[in-house]
Amino acid sequence: MKRFKFLPVSFLLLSAIVAFSLVSISGRAAVEKKSGKGEIRLIVRGDDIGSCHAANVACIQSYRQGIMRTVEVMVPCPWFEEAVKMLNENLGLDVGIHLTLTSEWDNFKWRPLTYAPSLVNKDGYFYPQTREWNRWPKGTGFYDANPKLEEVEKELRAQIELAMKKIKNVTHLSAHMGTATCRPDLQKLVKQLAKEYGLHSGWAELREKGVRSVGKWGTSEDTPKKRETALIKALEKLTPGTWILVEHPGLDTPEMRAIGHRGYENVAYNRDTVTRVFTSSKVKEAIKKKGIKLISYADLRE
Repeated sequence: MKRFKFLPVSFLLLSAIVAFSLVSISGRAAVEKKSGKGEIRLIVRGDDIGSCHAANVACIQSYRQGIMRTVEVMVPCPWFEEAVKMLNENLGLDVGIHLTLTSEWDNFKWRPLTYAPSLVNKDGYFYPQTREWNRWPKGTGFYDANPKLEEVEKELRAQIELAMKKIKNVTHLSAHMGTATCRPDLQKLVKQLAKEYGLHSGWAELREKGVRSVGKWGTSEDTPKKRETALIKALEKLTPGTWILVEHPGLDTPEMRAIGHRGYENVAYNRDTVTRVFTSSKVKEAIKKKGIKLISYADLRE
């Protein structure tokens, strides 16, 4: 007759704890993999596609040859239709509607899509600045003109609906120069519109998800080499979590050299530098070496 040896209770208890721990670790790893915890995730966002031809070309180049995965389109601007065509030819590029209520440049302007007297200056253009400040004379700030909420809502709806009608891969909203969210009632409106149209609502929602900014990496006067080095150093300091880097790709062309305003005259040089850095082989290698995963706003909704 065989004798069954009974294992000590302490051994059985230890085995159960180990088994439970392994299952727990495995489950936690699966959750972390799905949520992105434990890895460094980076949204590289380029603003102002649709504003001019150089911005359009540079944004697509920064996606196809570089590290950019999200772009913000300006609907009322002169080169919107070209941007639409380009975006629909590059469906992997995540698109945000860059809600536009200002027209900041000296040599070319844009107007609302709707009749909105409280949103425009005496010439019928959007105001150049969100608020009046020391570099700008009176009558140049959107906020200071006391825009009517109902006119803002009508205009933002028009921009959202036109973009969603024409562009296949729209996922979120953002505010050009922060103007569309410069008052509490406007912040509430944008959040409401995002929910209504099934879109991500921008910075507020990013903060709720714990997304952090990469921060400053050089100045607008820095050389491409200096900014490249600065970005690589910034990337090397990133810790696990989700980060965002926002810039404005452009090209040093005659068109963009004609763009500027007081206090920001080197637009072409600055934005061409951004494009060079976004497409830099050294920056791409640094991202690979650090194990950074490039994502878009769309990935935050999965």
